[in-house]
Amino acid sequence: MDEPGAVVTLVRTGHIAAGSIALFVAPGAMLTVKGGRWHRRWGRVYVWAMGVVAVTALALATVRPNLFLALIAVFSFYLAYIGQRTIARRRPPLGHRVTGLDWGGVVVAGAGAVGLLLYALLPRGGGRPGLWPVALIFGFLGLLLAGRELRSFWRPPADPHAWRYRHMGDMLGAYIATVSAFSVVNFTFLPPIVRWLWPTAVGVPLIVLWIRNYRRRFATSGGTPRRPG
Repeated sequence: MDEPGAVVTLVRTGHIAAGSIALFVAPGAMLTVKGGRWHRRWGRVYVWAMGVVAVTALALATVRPNLFLALIAVFSFYLAYIGQRTIARRRPPLGHRVTGLDWGGVVVAGAGAVGLLLYALLPRGGGRPGLWPVALIFGFLGLLLAGRELRSFWRPPADPHAWRYRHMGDMLGAYIATVSAFSVVNFTFLPPIVRWLWPTAVGVPLIVLWIRNYRRRFATSGGTPRRPG
């Protein structure tokens, strides 16, 4: 095998391996005690794995151009990234303030979201005309998330538990993107657009229900649930 081909194979292998790790470690974080050692450990592994997925996707896109998949990878990592950063910024009065990392993340996310919207709205070439609704939906969600982050920089939420809900929503949203990638590769018996969007259609309502459940538990207990789920 020629050297460039070997490098591409190595990067692709790393991409697949990191995606597989992300797919299987996230449930460990979901099902362990929130704030516990294993919850934090699995969560960090997941974020790092998603970072490798994004970097390798961008690298592969330079060799075999696939702007759509590269933008989706960036969008997926951003969800995991802001989910982790939300924890770091959970108590601004104690010094956990917005940093250059947060501003940089918003800029990258906004640029990626605009890229997805342009992919969807400009002449639908790229060899994938059937995927423009996916790009439109993910691009719109990306802009909403970037806008929400910017708003939180200037006006942090008053609810003391808001960071918990955002952390759950962002990390679970990133996992939806991970499942979507798995679905696209493996569920070839489904139409392409269904392969991309069924995890979002199923997962988003479940996220809403899960967060509502936590809101009720915080309201009744006045504290933090210390059991899985």
